[in-house]
Amino acid sequence: MKVVGTQRSQVLASRIAGALGVEMAEVRFSRFPDGEHRLQRGALDRDTVVVGSVMDADSLVQLLLLLDACRESEVRLVVPYLGYARQDRAFREGEPVSARAIAGALGRGMVQAVTVHVHKETVLPYFNAPARNVTLEAAIAGYISGLGLTRPLVLAPDRGALAFARAVASLGGWEAEHLEKTRISGREVRMEAKDLAVKGRDVVMVDDIISTGGTLATAARMLQAEGARGVHAIGVHGVFTGGALDLLRTSGIREIACSDTIESEACRYSAAAAIADALSR
Repeated sequence: MKVVGTQRSQVLASRIAGALGVEMAEVRFSRFPDGEHRLQRGALDRDTVVVGSVMDADSLVQLLLLLDACRESEVRLVVPYLGYARQDRAFREGEPVSARAIAGALGRGMVQAVTVHVHKETVLPYFNAPARNVTLEAAIAGYISGLGLTRPLVLAPDRGALAFARAVASLGGWEAEHLEKTRISGREVRMEAKDLAVKGRDVVMVDDIISTGGTLATAARMLQAEGARGVHAIGVHGVFTGGALDLLRTSGIREIACSDTIESEACRYSAAAAIADALSR
């Protein structure tokens, strides 16, 4: 078995190869004069793990090309971040089911597909291959333990993420709660921990995706106003659109961390071990 990765998933692909105890296959990336993607891969073994996050159209095209270049091998597909997954149904007449379109295009001829914290596991059958979604609660709990915090409160940004926060907190023996929005006026919203006081405590906000950072930044300011000793933000996928990292830093958040499903300066822990475990089963 060998592992290959798209251009923007090289770090995670190499870590997956290390966790599996196998080698990476070389891939050379370039473009044609008109801007179209071009690549050439090196020698493969009978089994190949292809790793590529889908963050935008370029990364999707590159992943499709890499899969085609590996078609002579038995391919196990790893999509650490599956873009378009949030459109998992047609919300209005005439809309595509984007998750179905993307997963269906990627999954043709695959032996196995693995995703990480996909938006909803109901999209997995769209791969038309045995598909498994892995979650990173253990990796996040390990990262929090390494921060050296005393009795941290694990906080979900909303009720929908509370199960995730509780799963993380249970691994460290910590308390978990979710933020609740209270509308004060037409333009003013207050966010606070629903039942637990935060004064004098370290608060760790966890979520699957950090995109614009607006909710976390607002919550951080309010938690500090309520007396939180320190506020930290940990996500799985660090999308960070529109200057989100700068927004989060200026909100007073002490630590901003995400996994390596999307490569950025905020990557502080890895999804490699969880992915390697799923591939080995």
